[in-house]
Amino acid sequence: MEEKKVLPGTGGERYVPYAQRKGNESIVYFTRDLSAEGLRRIYGRVSGNITGKVGVKLHTGEKNGPNIIPRPWVAALFESELPGAAIIETNSYYAGDRDTTEKHRETLQTNGWTFAPVDILDEDGAAPLPVYGGKWFSQMYMGKNLTAYDSLLALTHFKGHSKGGFGGSNKNIGIGCADGKIGKAMIHTTPGQDDQWDISNEEFMERMTESAKAVVDHFGRHIAYVNVMRNMSVSCDCEGVAAAPVVTPNVGICASVDILAVDQACVDIVYAMKEKEKHDLVERIETRHGLRQLSYMKELGMGNDRYKLIDIDNGDAIILPAAIVKNLEPFRG
Repeated sequence: MEEKKVLPGTGGERYVPYAQRKGNESIVYFTRDLSAEGLRRIYGRVSGNITGKVGVKLHTGEKNGPNIIPRPWVAALFESELPGAAIIETNSYYAGDRDTTEKHRETLQTNGWTFAPVDILDEDGAAPLPVYGGKWFSQMYMGKNLTAYDSLLALTHFKGHSKGGFGGSNKNIGIGCADGKIGKAMIHTTPGQDDQWDISNEEFMERMTESAKAVVDHFGRHIAYVNVMRNMSVSCDCEGVAAAPVVTPNVGICASVDILAVDQACVDIVYAMKEKEKHDLVERIETRHGLRQLSYMKELGMGNDRYKLIDIDNGDAIILPAAIVKNLEPFRG
């Protein structure tokens, strides 16, 4: 497929307030309960179509990474709600503790991901999935084993990201399901270039989102998204112990069956914070043009950027992001 140049004016550095958005609304659930029980309860709201052989896409992190979703929470979720499910991952594109299957499995042991089977999807190579309506791709190469699963839960640590601005569900499956040798290279690197990371800003967001769309389309209704807003450094968990200090308050957990709505709600919550609380994360998002993730998901028909935010802690009341952050306590470590 011949590549097309990104159009100017896509606004990846410009936040669009809710009142300026148009279209239908989706449902996003929210809890303040950052615990194993909170995770279990909110997963229950989006689990209706998670059937058959289930893969749970986690970012399991570099060795000893301090900010990943706590393993005991995930272990409890597997035990009570997801018996027989597998954690699914792919090898990294960059050199590090996870760029080969052997090193990856050693890192999984170090980080305590030992309570469930872990399927490194690209251990035996890659397989293409179609990308419908894409600008950059007609297909994306995923870890070969992804096609063995009937349902997918994207269990995401929402945080910043050095290339994407923020890492939500879109990044978790768009980068995280692409195999480490072919798919991730297609997203990050222009063919023939020496710079492994030469693609950035709007083009990078669009490539990553087209990869995510391939996964979303593959699973259809059998996919759900849970974003944990805790320990939100500007750094991704791929930076491990080198991650920047956390200065953004902990918030809670959002969940939806709409990938755009859940990522948009998390971004809206961040933007509703006080300036000193949100400054670093917003700067990271806007300097990388990360908001293009959201607008491109909408253009590709992946979901809605308007939503009803349902507070499951308070009788399923409909709330606004500003109401969530009004009484946030500063992050305490």
